[in-house]
Amino acid sequence: MDFGKLFLKIVDVAKDYIESSKSDAQPAQQARREPRAAARPAEREKTDAEWEAFFRDILQSEFPSYAVREKVAVTDLAGFVSDEAQLYATRPKQVYKAEWGQPYTFVLESGGAAKAVVMLGKGHSHDENVKYLVARMYAEKLNLPYINFYTQMPNERAYVVGRIRKFLN
Repeated sequence: MDFGKLFLKIVDVAKDYIESSKSDAQPAQQARREPRAAARPAEREKTDAEWEAFFRDILQSEFPSYAVREKVAVTDLAGFVSDEAQLYATRPKQVYKAEWGQPYTFVLESGGAAKAVVMLGKGHSHDENVKYLVARMYAEKLNLPYINFYTQMPNERAYVVGRIRKFLN
């Protein structure tokens, strides 16, 4: 169940509870309920391409002083990491190469240098998926703000702009 439907269901349950508690406090009368307004039609979920277009528009129009690059490989920013200690061979489950990272959805650049990364993900991909964790780790090593957004959430324009501004300041 998506967040919007869940929220509407919670609101309906709360309204029913309030209405029933009011009627319990009043003298017994035959309850006459008015028909509910038809439920809102289910909102169609955006595709990955639609989310990318939405964020691209925001980045280009609200942050014109930054150049925007899309689908940037982690190695484009971090380079290929040399394995002088041979950790990839001796401890492959404990060490992650930069090339294993999820490409950054967007990179904001100024003066030819990366200033922040914006990642779009579904579900808990930012917290559980190793590719996202590797990408986040390398952004932190490069002292770049890692700004993640979950695409199953509403992500209204004002929220997105405000959140990105907070990280850039």
